[in-house]
Amino acid sequence: MKTLIVSIKIFLLFTVITGIIYPLLVTVIAQNLFPSKANGSLIFKGNKVIGSRLIGQKFDTTIYFSSRPSAISYNPMPSGGSNYGLTNVRLINLVNERKNKFIAFNQPDSLITIPSEMLFASGSGLDPHISPEAALLQVERITNARHFDDNQKKRVLQSIEYLTEKPQLSILGEVRINVLILNLELDKLSDKSRVNK
Repeated sequence: MKTLIVSIKIFLLFTVITGIIYPLLVTVIAQNLFPSKANGSLIFKGNKVIGSRLIGQKFDTTIYFSSRPSAISYNPMPSGGSNYGLTNVRLINLVNERKNKFIAFNQPDSLITIPSEMLFASGSGLDPHISPEAALLQVERITNARHFDDNQKKRVLQSIEYLTEKPQLSILGEVRINVLILNLELDKLSDKSRVNK
């Protein structure tokens, strides 16, 4: 009986520590030191949430930079990839389809290699980044669709340069650019050009 009582006391003690005190402490620290990250790195336009820095979105119009393909149509609930192997016929067909679509959409030079992230979906299906090279291949299409002049095109190129993120700690990940952030910058350039007119 004594052992049972001690066990119940230990159980209750650790329930309070790990189930109440620790989560509350972590929440208070996170909300005070890293509020944006603690709340999902949400991006607002005015008072409206339009996305998150961490979750990719579909952009398939000529006036925006295209995102990396997603095997789950950018739905965060069943996050995951297709799990097709490199020799799988379905994957080969998907890659060829994505390549043809990218070429038709952006009209790159025939000698240019299309970056792999524009042909293969990520493991999560939610990767919000593409490489600066993939962004640069889309500039001509976007500037034409938005009727940007040479000065505005130069500012788009500058946006790609300063929004490019380096690998974390110089070794983790790849050089990348967040597509949603870049597309918001495009909208700002368009808004400025309307005001100036």
